[in-house]
Amino acid sequence: MRVNWNYIKITSLILTIGGLYGFADHRSKQKKVANISIKFLGDNNLYLTEDSVNKLLIQNYGSVKNRAKEQVVLNTIEKVIKSNPMVENAQVYLSIEGELISKIVQRKPIGRVEGISKFYLDDTGNRMPLSRHHSARVPIITGKITGKTLEDAYVILEFVNEDDFLRKNVIGIHIEEEGKYQLKLRVENFVVNLGGVENLDEKFKNFMAFYVKAAKDKTLEKYAVVSLEFENQVVCTKI
Repeated sequence: MRVNWNYIKITSLILTIGGLYGFADHRSKQKKVANISIKFLGDNNLYLTEDSVNKLLIQNYGSVKNRAKEQVVLNTIEKVIKSNPMVENAQVYLSIEGELISKIVQRKPIGRVEGISKFYLDDTGNRMPLSRHHSARVPIITGKITGKTLEDAYVILEFVNEDDFLRKNVIGIHIEEEGKYQLKLRVENFVVNLGGVENLDEKFKNFMAFYVKAAKDKTLEKYAVVSLEFENQVVCTKI
């Protein structure tokens, strides 16, 4: 009987590789987490600290450091981190060296509500709690706070943030009632009666035309109210 040595060699090689892979995989799983690295992505990383993330993990998952890699459930850790109201998204993975790496994106506030309840309005239009680590410099929202008026305030803030001049100068939105919104500016003494959120592009174009002319004429300080409520008009009330 003729022996097929090539077949035997290939089979032996496969078994050897499989054994080495299984041994390496077993050793990798037994390897302990050597370190924890928390990285905040983007430039909006002021509302949550590494220390607070570590405390969150310990309280809701237990100590991770020195735990065997096979005992670490990455999906569960991600869910724990995402449960923090300051977190928009999180990704967790283990490096070859045994380092647990967490990459976190924090939420971005665009307005701050000052009422019976105090909270931020974030860039997705949702409520975001205030942070004890940092106070955001964003427009203050006051007045009659309801679900609908907050939706409208979000629409106004989105529009404001797309324009460099408005973003730098609008410091507040006062809600008189639904459909009646008032803007407060950083430098000027007058307030801007915006009306509702319809035709914002047209309203702000009219406002900028008025502002440029009044600044040139040096008459801005003479006005108490600038109203954009009427179609294709800017109606001013003098002091």
